[in-house]
Amino acid sequence: MSNSSAESPIDNISSKIKTQIESNSLDEKDVETLLHEIELLKVNNENMRAKLLEASMLANNYLEETSKLKRQIEQLTTPPLFIATVMEVDNGTALIRQHGNNQEVVTKIPANINVEAGMRVCVNAAFSIISIISRAADVRAQVMELINSPGIDYDMIGGLDDVLKEVIESVELPLVEPELFEKIGIEPPTGVLMYGAPGTGKTLIAKAVASRANATFIRMSGSDLVQKFVGEGARLVKDVFQMARDKSPSILFIDEIDAVGGMRTHDGTTGSAEVNRTMLQLLAEMDGFDATRNVKVIAATNRIDLLDPALLRPGRFDRVIEVPLPDEKGRFEIFKIHTRKMNMAEDVDFEKLAKMTNGLSGADIKIITKEAGMFVLRRRGDSIKMQDLLDAYEKVVSEEEEQTSPYSMFA
Repeated sequence: MSNSSAESPIDNISSKIKTQIESNSLDEKDVETLLHEIELLKVNNENMRAKLLEASMLANNYLEETSKLKRQIEQLTTPPLFIATVMEVDNGTALIRQHGNNQEVVTKIPANINVEAGMRVCVNAAFSIISIISRAADVRAQVMELINSPGIDYDMIGGLDDVLKEVIESVELPLVEPELFEKIGIEPPTGVLMYGAPGTGKTLIAKAVASRANATFIRMSGSDLVQKFVGEGARLVKDVFQMARDKSPSILFIDEIDAVGGMRTHDGTTGSAEVNRTMLQLLAEMDGFDATRNVKVIAATNRIDLLDPALLRPGRFDRVIEVPLPDEKGRFEIFKIHTRKMNMAEDVDFEKLAKMTNGLSGADIKIITKEAGMFVLRRRGDSIKMQDLLDAYEKVVSEEEEQTSPYSMFA
């Protein structure tokens, strides 16, 4: 092929113009015509470049779509994997039981996979172990783990020194200093049950333990274990206790345990039978607890008289601690704690307030201090006076009397 055929049309026209200029055979009209042709050819050249770029982009899109379809075809044509549980391990082989049909097969363990009895694994159609999968756990159990510390310390709890001492000995010391129990030769308590009137600080103590103990804190309510479908409550109990074992050292706090731990009765309904099954699973899990596995159970209730005797026996809850209403000294400390950050006037007499509030709980005292602050807010004051606290006391006491009055429903 000659060089002229490899040249572009613009180059040919340029050569033609150059030849005609050299031979003096080009007039003005011919020059204008040729220049116009050059401009048209330039426009056509740019259009061709744009079309080439567009075609290149479409080709890339088609290549990506082709790769995606190939991956989908490969995924659809890959044989499925089956779930199995490792029953026994011996000399590089494993006895596995496939889920669904309970077929038991002995298979060789791959060199790059370490399996133990009880693990769940993926196997192919030839029963070869492909990978290890995590233990099944209920999502409802996972969300019960407390990630952030509640920010409650023991010095924020007043009037419960003896109770705090027993809880620290039963829950915190075995996790922080287990060598003390080993030195004496005794096993630490497995579970602690706190009972008392509402508002005495049972849940507050559990929050303080969660803040102080360097352990995983899992909190749940007894009502969380009461499920609609048969077997769901028992499975949730099992998953929660298994998570506590897997994340030990850990503390499991069950609030309002009377919702699921009441005396076993059967009224002929499916609901009562399901609650009984859930409590039986709870009893079995606590009975199977190993005190040396760094898992402690704390439970709270204000109706200990409703609990099943099997739940209260030693071995499940070794320590049963009463959380009483605060005495005069305790109420004085609680007033001091809740007014620690408040701007108090000089006429405030906490000793008088402690004597006046006989029979009130720590939660009631906290409400009194908040109501006193609201009285100051209404009059746009800058400090809480004794009269504000007295007015708040009258308001709280009168509201409680109305709630407990047998005629309050007709008011």
